[in-house]
Amino acid sequence: MPKIAEIERTPNPNAIRFVLKDPISQGVTRSYENAELAAKDPFATQLFEIDHVINVYYVDKYVTITQDGEADWNDLLRKLAPPIREAEAVGALESDDEEVHVSKEAQNDPRLTEINQMLDDQVRPYLLADGGGLKILGLEDNILKVHYQGACGTCPTATTGTLYAIESMVKRIHPEIEVKSV
Repeated sequence: MPKIAEIERTPNPNAIRFVLKDPISQGVTRSYENAELAAKDPFATQLFEIDHVINVYYVDKYVTITQDGEADWNDLLRKLAPPIREAEAVGALESDDEEVHVSKEAQNDPRLTEINQMLDDQVRPYLLADGGGLKILGLEDNILKVHYQGACGTCPTATTGTLYAIESMVKRIHPEIEVKSV
């Protein structure tokens, strides 16, 4: 059972990150934007049963919960802490055949290997520190489609400053590519 080491605010006022002493997943990122998507994940399903929870994101020793903005964080934290403390490490799920950072459709473009490595080195660690992540959905007509996960999914700065920074980095590698958040 994971023990909560810290509870941290994120740049997104509607998201909070739990730092655990022990990993809840072994390197597999799980991101759910609603209860239906989490149906095969008992841990995430339990968290979605708590009123006001609209997003569950977790990987290794981090669990990020996003709320709808209608709940008082002190009240919500009292409801979230017990299921997180009582959770067992999550094993393999049916959805785990999916690539962690790049969708299956996006894996066939050789430019994406280089872009994905740059994101792994220069962007994803910082997003994880803020309670979120980034997945590449595809590259069509020189438009790189990315999807923010966790706290980043509804954060106001993700679609402005962070997206601009990512596009600037991508353009250093491939000047013809534009980045779009979907």
